[in-house]
Amino acid sequence: MAPNQPWAFGMLLVALLAFDEWNLLLGWSTRGSFVWTFVAAILGLLAVHAIEAQGFHWFFFQSLPVFFVVSLFWLLLAPVCLANRYVPENRTLMSLLGFVLIGALWLAIVCAQGADPWLLLALLATVWVADTCAYVAGKNFGKHKLAPSISPGKTWEGVAGAVLGVTVLGAALKYAFAVDSWWLFPALWLLTAVSIVGDLFESLLKRRADVKDSGSLLPGHGGVLDRLDALIPAIPLALILIYTYNLLQGF
Repeated sequence: MAPNQPWAFGMLLVALLAFDEWNLLLGWSTRGSFVWTFVAAILGLLAVHAIEAQGFHWFFFQSLPVFFVVSLFWLLLAPVCLANRYVPENRTLMSLLGFVLIGALWLAIVCAQGADPWLLLALLATVWVADTCAYVAGKNFGKHKLAPSISPGKTWEGVAGAVLGVTVLGAALKYAFAVDSWWLFPALWLLTAVSIVGDLFESLLKRRADVKDSGSLLPGHGGVLDRLDALIPAIPLALILIYTYNLLQGF
């Protein structure tokens, strides 16, 4: 199976909206953000054309290095930024970072849908379940703050709820799809951890910009970036984990 063009175009539009909000958080003017978003749109359209011209497998293997690089960022650099409450002041550098991170999410969503729509749904469900369970656990039992200077509402009890939620989801997936590897559970826990890092990193950007939401496009829910922040690190890393697992199985 390969990704269809309407899906790729639709997800590209969502990614561009998130990228525009990212740039506005950095302090770019509306015109400056438009220039960045326009360039990203051109590159995205070229990528969609490449899928049709070169084929899905070529596109997937060209995307893998991008997934690997952004996963290293989320696993190694982003936690350091959060621990020190630091993001570079250089807007151009940060816009390039946003282009790579959000672009990687778009590539990953397109690749996951092209490989198997059920795979994409399972990956999205993992992040959604983690987020929902973290909210419920934090609201009802939260006492110990996770990162009070960045996101005061997040608690360690919420983290525990997220881990419990994805563990239950993992058991359901293992039963429903007859997954025979117990590595599924550490993988889900790792994806939960990076999804929280992604959420906190966006909160750090909003703190620096002194805004509550990344935008107002979704009334009552903030901006598009607010809805994608946990997905941005999780989906590319998930594809790296799946690819690595399948590669090791071949040895």
